Amino acid sequence: MADRFFPNEMPDFISETSQSDSAGASESDSLTKLLLLPHKTLSQLLMKSALDLKDTVVKETWVAKRKRVSDYTLYTGALGTAFLLFKAYQVTKDNTHLLLCSQIINNCDYASRGSGRVTFICGQAGVYALGAVVAKHNGDEQLCHQYVTQFKEIKLSKDLPDELLYGRAGFLWACSFLNKNLGEDTVSSNRMRNVVDEIIKSGRQLGKGRCPLMYEWHGKKYWGAAHGLAGIMHVLMDMDLNPDEVAHVKGTLNYMIKNRFPSGNYPSSEGSETDRLVHWCHGATGVALTLVKAAKVFGSEEFLQAAIDAAEVVWNRGLLKRVGICHGISGNAYVFLSLYQLTGKLEFLYRAKAFTCFLHDRAQTLISEGIMHGGDRPYSMFEGIGGMAYLFLDMIEPYQARFPGFQL
Repeated sequence: MADRFFPNEMPDFISETSQSDSAGASESDSLTKLLLLPHKTLSQLLMKSALDLKDTVVKETWVAKRKRVSDYTLYTGALGTAFLLFKAYQVTKDNTHLLLCSQIINNCDYASRGSGRVTFICGQAGVYALGAVVAKHNGDEQLCHQYVTQFKEIKLSKDLPDELLYGRAGFLWACSFLNKNLGEDTVSSNRMRNVVDEIIKSGRQLGKGRCPLMYEWHGKKYWGAAHGLAGIMHVLMDMDLNPDEVAHVKGTLNYMIKNRFPSGNYPSSEGSETDRLVHWCHGATGVALTLVKAAKVFGSEEFLQAAIDAAEVVWNRGLLKRVGICHGISGNAYVFLSLYQLTGKLEFLYRAKAFTCFLHDRAQTLISEGIMHGGDRPYSMFEGIGGMAYLFLDMIEPYQARFPGFQL
């Protein structure tokens, strides 16, 4: 199991006082020096690194491909590059990022035609939703309306799964993204309610009394954020649920907490006894993010404590030998950012900083040496350095940080 992650030898916590008095760090290693930097100084380094990485991502995924889009998705394709550019625009206010973002989305629009995929991360909903929001920022009301119209024309097939990456939950997340950024009822509550009804109905049928809600994807009852319970519960908590449905969501999360591994990690699927994965897609990371949200939505100390317990697993086993957002260090850092936002405790901000500093200091070298996996699509948002660049930008304003395509 230890071959999946680097031993975490960083201090559990360094106080703000210690960080501001970094004069004695001259003899320390480069990672320790980064950990001791005050936020403002570190932010400047992260900004430069993020924009350099962004330039590399654009060069490899857009320029080198002669502006042709084969993979249009946020997960591994050109829409991930557009999403990174939109984030760069939000941080820098540089309109050149927004203009290039818009061009890439336009080409993703053409590439996605006829795909039949309906979610934000891996489907047309992501293209249209991001396209509409970017058009609004560009002041192009006509294009914004066009993308919203295309979004509303998306049809969900009866055999659609319920999960986040390819299913109903992923479509609902796109609806919430539009409503947050363009105004409530951009996507009608009736349309969203119909999808919620299908998700709840499906979950009750498979739950069969043991767990209030249960779902299946490709024959497995997954628990994680990408394909299973954590992702679906995360999305349902943004919906207008009736009391019975709220009880189902709470009961499902309690079932997961009760049946976690003795280590504090979570199974990747129902009945799995393999305690290996500490990722956003499978394991403690995605579950922790959902539990943080549950603690906030329901005002629950029990869910907060479970999230903190899961975060401890991520701290100890989450320095993965992978760089990405989905199953790498970049995604794992968001657990600590979420807990910091909810609790205000500097210990969690420090731990997000520690994972980020580890990446800043070592990721490129470890990837070049073959010690760390740079992703099958090494410049993508969810597998590669695109996600690392996104994290670096998020760390500049940690209270505003959101896991891309998952946290609103």
